[in-house]
Order: sequence, then structure tokens, then C-alpha cells
Amino acid sequence: MRVLLDVSAVPARPVGAGHYILRLASALDARDDVDLVLAARRDDALRWAAEAPSARTVAAAPGPRPLRLAWERTRLAPLLEASGVDVHHGPHYTMPSSRVPSVVTVHDLSFFDEPAWHERSKVALFRRAIVRAAREAAVVVCPSRTTAEALGRWCAVRAEVVVAPHGVDAGRFRPDEPAPGADAAQLAALDDRLAGGRPLVVFVGTLEPRKDVPTLVRAFATVAAEHPEALLVLAGGRGWGADAVDAAVSASGVADRVVRTGYVADAAIPALLRSAAIVAYPSLYEGFGLPALEALACGAPLVTTEGTAMAEVASGSALLIPPGDPGALAGALDAVLGGEEGVSVDRRRTEGLAIAGRHTWAASAAIHVGAYRTASARRR
Repeated sequence: MRVLLDVSAVPARPVGAGHYILRLASALDARDDVDLVLAARRDDALRWAAEAPSARTVAAAPGPRPLRLAWERTRLAPLLEASGVDVHHGPHYTMPSSRVPSVVTVHDLSFFDEPAWHERSKVALFRRAIVRAAREAAVVVCPSRTTAEALGRWCAVRAEVVVAPHGVDAGRFRPDEPAPGADAAQLAALDDRLAGGRPLVVFVGTLEPRKDVPTLVRAFATVAAEHPEALLVLAGGRGWGADAVDAAVSASGVADRVVRTGYVADAAIPALLRSAAIVAYPSLYEGFGLPALEALACGAPLVTTEGTAMAEVASGSALLIPPGDPGALAGALDAVLGGEEGVSVDRRRTEGLAIAGRHTWAASAAIHVGAYRTASARRR
């Protein structure tokens, strides 16, 4: 089966959905039942030659988003038909108008549930795209049951809906470091303070409103005096709305114990997670929450929010706190940093490693291939 995967939306510094597209492309390329075609930006062909060496890359899309979306509307459909593909996969909400059936990934419904977290132009664009995908795509892929249920609440869904959880790269995200001293070197390259063996409370992700990093900063400030050696590590680039994080750090009284790394290259993230005394992912809303799964794969104690996709993925292996509750988050941080017996860190670690072991990119790709077959059958 020949599948065209549109990878043109992946930025030079991928996060979230970008990592999903990268890993999915590699996993699909490794299968012998998929003839993979990648539609990439004109300046991005080399990356995909490395990620999916057996795939055919068509580097035709322009770089800027407005031009890229216009290209999708006007030029992608002829490319699909000329390529002789059976299925098109739009992995980032959008799809062209074409006789070739489309599979569309809807990562989350925050553009409907929490529009204030996004720029207005994005809300209008992606709301329209999601409504259209639910109505016109052959199959909509969601990364969690949480997202699939939200899609049904907001849209009239005519498409087949398939839940395909993300995977985790077990070669990189694992509890043991690849070589003695490798993690310390990675941490020292980020900030000298991280290589001294101090307890680290680690957050990994873009600094944006949905991540609720200001609540994490306030929670850390509450327990900082009880754990004077601990550092809070905010590992992620600035997103829209990051000024609220700046304000929270400035007002915390412990700004000198908050390490802000900026964007962290992929190679350093496993070292951060393995070295964490606790990984805090207090996001209010996610379609899946890949950093939470990556933390489990590294054997790190995880605190995240109840009632979310992260709670769905982590099951009983994480400490769950109500969203937006700095007191509850502070209590969880204190319990783990203080080694309280009731927290059952060892049990949770064992369960987390087992959960991560079941979430492979090969398994995710297999579910996607099933979705492609369903879409292809609809064409016939």
C-alpha cells in the first residue's frame, strides 16, 4: 500500500506533534507493507532522507505556514494523484480536497475546549480544519481515548475514529545511561548546576499556558525551604504566553534555584529525565502527553494531572493531582523529595517501566496502517 505522509509542518526544532510525525515516519519506513512517500518542505529534504531512508521524499512545500497551507489547498491534491498513492495522511489536523482518501490526526481539541490558550488566528484555522476532518476524512486518528471523546463532543463525526497511542523510543528513553558519565556530561552542557547531584524537579515541554508552569513554580517555592538542595528545571523553549512563567519565577522568592534551559536538544532530554528526583508535568490539557510517557520509560517518579490524557496513559504509575492546584502539587513534590513511604516510588517505577514497554512506535505504526487500510477500502 502506497501512503503519502505530509511532513511539511514539522519545524526545525520539533516538539510534541513534530516528534510524533518524525517517529511515525521512521516506524512506517521500517515496514515492508508500506510504500512511503513524504511530502516535505523544499528546504527539509535532508532530514527526511536520514529519518526514513527508504521513503521517497517530495520536497515541494514552501516554508512559511500561510504559503504552506495555500500549497496544500492548491498543489497537494495533484501531487497525490500523480504519485499514485492509495491514502493521504495529514498528521497535523489538515487535509486537501482530493479523490484520494485522507487519514487525519487530531491531536487534541484545545482549540474548542480552551481557545484562550492559543493565538486567535490559530483557533479559527484549526477549528475549521478539525470540523472538516471529522466530516470528510475517511479516518480520524486520535492519540488517546480522551481526545477521541472530546472530538465527539465538539464535532459531528462521520469519519471512522481510531485511537493510536504514541510510542516511546526505548533506545534513548531508558532507565540506564548509555555510557558511564554520559548523563553528567549532558547536564553540565545545559547548566553547571545540574551536574552536581542535587535533587532535580524537572519539567520538559514548551512554556505555554496549557502546561501550567506558573503553578509548578509556585508549588516548588512552597517546598523549597524544606528541600534546600533541590532545583527546579524548566526545560523547554518559550511559547505563546511564556511571560506568565517569567512573572511567576520573579515572584517566587527562589528564582536562583530555577534553572531555565531554553529549548533542549533531543539527545539531552533522556539524561534530564533519568537524573530527575521527580518529573513534574502539571499540564492542564494534552492530547497525549509524550513527556509523561518518556519520564516513565526513564524510570523517573512522575507527578501529573488527574482527568487528563496523561492520567490515562500513566494509569496507576503516576502521582495524580487536581489541575491548577499549587497546594496539591506542592504536597506531591514534598512527598517524593522527602521519601515518604506512602508514595510507593519503587512500585510506581516498576509499573511505569511496564507501561512504557508496551508503548512502542512499531505498535503505533501498526495501528496507523490499519487506519490506512480502512481508508483505502472506503475508496473502493
